[in-house]
This record gives sequence, structure tokens and C-alpha cells, in this order.
Amino acid sequence: MTNTSLADSLRGGLVVSCQALPGEPLFVEAGGVMPLMARAAERAGAVGIRSNSARDVREIKAEVTLPVIGLIKQEYPPYEPYITVTMAEVDELVAAGADVVALDCTLRERPDGLTPGEFVAQIRAAHPGLPLMADIATYEEGMAAAAAGVDFVGTTMSGYTPQSEGAPAPNFDLVQRLAADAGVPVIAEGRIRTPQEARRMIDLGAFCVVVGGAITRPLEIATGFVEALR
Repeated sequence: MTNTSLADSLRGGLVVSCQALPGEPLFVEAGGVMPLMARAAERAGAVGIRSNSARDVREIKAEVTLPVIGLIKQEYPPYEPYITVTMAEVDELVAAGADVVALDCTLRERPDGLTPGEFVAQIRAAHPGLPLMADIATYEEGMAAAAAGVDFVGTTMSGYTPQSEGAPAPNFDLVQRLAADAGVPVIAEGRIRTPQEARRMIDLGAFCVVVGGAITRPLEIATGFVEALR
């Protein structure tokens, strides 16, 4: 799939984030659960999948025909960034067949000492043509990532970093501003809970929308209902 055809396949659609972390009910050491989530998303008409870990990327690629945005969550204390932070994780995702690699492009100190732009340049040197999605939290981070040459800017981290503390959920204004100014496709992601919110993101200029917790995390979904009924 060329970068142009990849972009065309994602334009205006829903990307479903199929992830389960250790300690969550759907996390299974042997795998096999997230591909079923991806199959359901594909049947529903989703245009892509976002997935954590090389294992899940491989299994989902074998299950569905949709493009997969891959990432690896790995903490490097005391540093805050944890989404595909080093070349080792990028290499794993490429080997697993990820169509797009998502990486932390927040302006926080990284374990390798590089800026996000320098990390993007390192990836470009090792994997020319690899589509990259920058996970950012603020307007400044999104503009910097676009200037660094990423293919997509995603608002994934808005509200999850000290720099974006108190940001609205979901952050419509951030998506609208970046869509107008960044010059690259902006993917709306982060705390999008309803179809109406997803639709509004597209109307504000989002290239496509990623939804995870509201679709693929039953513990989170059920908790919302329980709390509303108390």
C-alpha cells in the first residue's frame, strides 16, 4: 500500500483502537483477543485499527485487511514518554508489518536525549517511506511534529501530560486549530465517547477519528453506566 492509497483509505473514517494492557480483563498473555475486536471493527465499517505491541499487530494483520497503526507502550522511568520511544520499538513494529508507526512527539525529555524531530529523522534514515503518526498533546507539539515531517498528527495525548493538564475532553479546539494550520492530516484521538463527537471532529477538519475506550474496553464502558446509575 502506497502512502497515498493509505491516506485515501483512512480519510473521513473511523479507526478503532484495539488495545488491552496488563491488568485489564481483555489482556491475555497468549494473545488472540484483540484480533477478534479488530474483526468486529472491520465488519462495522471501520477503516483502520490502532494496536499496541508487535504481537497484536501481527495477529491483527493476519485477521483483517485494514491498515494497522502500530505502537509499543514501554515505560522508561524517570522519563514520561512511553509510546514507541526508541528505535528498538520502531524496528519491532516494522518487522511485525505495521502500516503506520505511532510515536510520542510530545515536547518532553526523552531517554535517548533526542528531540522528537531528531527521532523522526533517525527513523526516516532507517526506514525510508515508513508512514509516521505523531502522538501529541498541545498545539505547539503538533506544529513541531508537522514541521519534522511526520505523515499524520494525532491529538492522542491531549489531557494526559502535565503540559495539557485541564484540556477539554474531547479537545475539539485543538483538532480544529491543527487541521487549519499543520499542513498534514490531523487524526482526532483522545476521550472521544460518542458518535456525535466523532462526527463533529470530522466537521472541524479532522482527517479521520480514532476511538478506543468507548468501543473496545468493556470495563471502562460498564463503569460509566454503573457510575451514572448510582
